[in-house]
Amino acid sequence: MLAAFAVRSVRATRTCLKALWYPANIWPARMEPAPRIRIGTAGWSYKDWDGILYPPEVTRKKLHPVEFLARFFDVIEINTSFYGHIRPELGRLWSRKAAAVNPNFLFTAKLHRSFTHSPLAVMEPTSAASIRPNDKDERLAREGLDSLAAEGKLGALLIQFPVSFKNTNLNREYLELLLRQFIEYPRVVEVRHESWNQPETIAAFMRHNVGFCNIDQPLLGRSLAPTEHVTSGVGYVRLHGRNYEHWFEGGADGASDSDNRNRNRDDRYNYLYQPAELAKWKEKIDGIARRAESTYVIANNHFQAKAAVNALELRHLLDGKKVRGPETLVKHYPELKAMVETEDATGNYSLLG
Repeated sequence: MLAAFAVRSVRATRTCLKALWYPANIWPARMEPAPRIRIGTAGWSYKDWDGILYPPEVTRKKLHPVEFLARFFDVIEINTSFYGHIRPELGRLWSRKAAAVNPNFLFTAKLHRSFTHSPLAVMEPTSAASIRPNDKDERLAREGLDSLAAEGKLGALLIQFPVSFKNTNLNREYLELLLRQFIEYPRVVEVRHESWNQPETIAAFMRHNVGFCNIDQPLLGRSLAPTEHVTSGVGYVRLHGRNYEHWFEGGADGASDSDNRNRNRDDRYNYLYQPAELAKWKEKIDGIARRAESTYVIANNHFQAKAAVNALELRHLLDGKKVRGPETLVKHYPELKAMVETEDATGNYSLLG
């Protein structure tokens, strides 16, 4: 009888402690080894994710989207930093929200477009002659990046150029200067024109200890085809989808004015990779990860949370077992049921799995 009372007392104490440490909508952090391959989405702020990926707790702002996504993914690529610099207080907030539920979580961040795109990218090609960053851009970019790095949450800085940025002497000189300008960060360069896919470029990236971003995109004109280059300790893959019909809407560089940006962006990235397409990338990612110290795989086909679907499918393919996934997403994409253990908004496993 005393033994039974003792057991009940211990259980009650544990329950009280759990209630103190984990409020109703918070869950304990995942304690797992740091992954060598991190898979996640490009961004998190999309209205069309409400009700498809995000449950009411997120859409009603009771739960931060980063805090929710960090339960299922080990990386998010910050893409708002391309359009506007990261405010340091937000960088710290995002870092701490993610770390609270997933200590292994990291961000990657896109460098501001003033360093990589012509201000008139809709109307003219981008080249070193048309890119015009200023000292304020550099200061604000560093402040935002440093807010993530100080929290230990910056995995890589993505420097993304458009397809019109070709491999010329002038552009190579500009790129070399830019890489030196941000040398303190783990740098990854994304180029989209096939002229960069040559041994001299790969050798130059290796000399500068800069990662090469391997991309999947519609192959139009001289667009860069899928690669599996590793030129630094960072392996990087971005999956943009293959929506040939809408890829260049809003300008040859995939840019548009603010009024049309969201609509064009949704059309451009409205693509769901099929299993056979993901299987080919699974082989490439395995090869990249064998040669890199850490590998980031970012799904950018964000429309209606298709990026999250394909990210979970890739995680399943690479791990060979069921993975965690949001209950809301599996309800919308029932093909995930066979590969996902579903969780609800409070972190509890669902009967859907």
